[in-house]
Amino acid sequence: MGTGSACWNYCSDWRVFRPWEMSMPVLSSPRLRGRRSLKPTPPKREPLGGTMDNASEHVPVMREEVVTLLCPSRRQIFLDCTVGLGGHAETLLAKAPADSRLIGLDVDQDNLDRAAKRLARFRPRVKLQRANFADAKQVLDRGGVEAADAVLADLGLASSQLDDDRRGFSFSVDGPLDMRLDDRLEKTAADLVNTLGETELADLIYANGEERYSRRIARAIVSARSAKRIERTVELARMVAWAYPRAAKRSRRGVHPATRTFQALRIAVNDELGSLEALLRDLGDLLAVGGRACIISFHSLEDRRVKHAFIAMAGTGRAKVLTKKPLVPTAQEIAENPRSRSAKLRGLERIE
Repeated sequence: MGTGSACWNYCSDWRVFRPWEMSMPVLSSPRLRGRRSLKPTPPKREPLGGTMDNASEHVPVMREEVVTLLCPSRRQIFLDCTVGLGGHAETLLAKAPADSRLIGLDVDQDNLDRAAKRLARFRPRVKLQRANFADAKQVLDRGGVEAADAVLADLGLASSQLDDDRRGFSFSVDGPLDMRLDDRLEKTAADLVNTLGETELADLIYANGEERYSRRIARAIVSARSAKRIERTVELARMVAWAYPRAAKRSRRGVHPATRTFQALRIAVNDELGSLEALLRDLGDLLAVGGRACIISFHSLEDRRVKHAFIAMAGTGRAKVLTKKPLVPTAQEIAENPRSRSAKLRGLERIE
């Protein structure tokens, strides 16, 4: 994971393509077999954030707020846990002392390649490494770094990831049901959708997506996959939308019915919450005394964990919370970058 010109945690803008307006898949259950099963119309390929071939074009989310909290002019060692396309890293290095260093982590090799190009002018002050931020402490230990003066984690996806139909994060364009941030992982979203039992799948969708209709959705998926393996993003989105009650669709206008299901699967595939919890456990040791941390979350499951971890650290006397309430993007930023609208930024300073 990492920053993008527009970071957004749950897939992509649903208005490009509305799967629930398409015909439903053939379902194997005798009770459901009589429902419509016309051949669907292929979706339009209209990625919303652009292709993002040039990493220098992207603008990181809440850039000014990050700078204000981290005070880069007073820092020597930066740890960017989600370097992404390098937007935050570039901003911090440009305002930091000339002898400062930045260690950037990301599990996505494509992100690292783009970030390396963007940060080339700061060599040799930058070290990029393909690693999960759950292992940040080990990365610092191996590099002989005792602690960092500033730690940043932007938990959103980059637009380049969302808009690449080969990655399977978005239901706006058809693509393989993959959702791996790290292509070295073995299991894809398709593997989970096609192998988990109905109860286990429903529990996953509820726990990771806070989806109240998880049982209905899991039932529809299991019924459909008994006839044919589910392999495509639009195929899954269409099934979820079919399972959604009509009243719920009307009450959530502007939010695609598959949003929470896609979020839940992506979180499970990449163990995102487990990685975040590991980072939060190590945060006190990652930060030097006087060092500051900023974490940008994009949904309540992340934000609650960050909030409670910061409060717990402050309760030990080792740290103080810098943000009584999370900072959110300005109206102007949201207008320029709609995908930033879910962002919440919390800050912490280690005091002993």
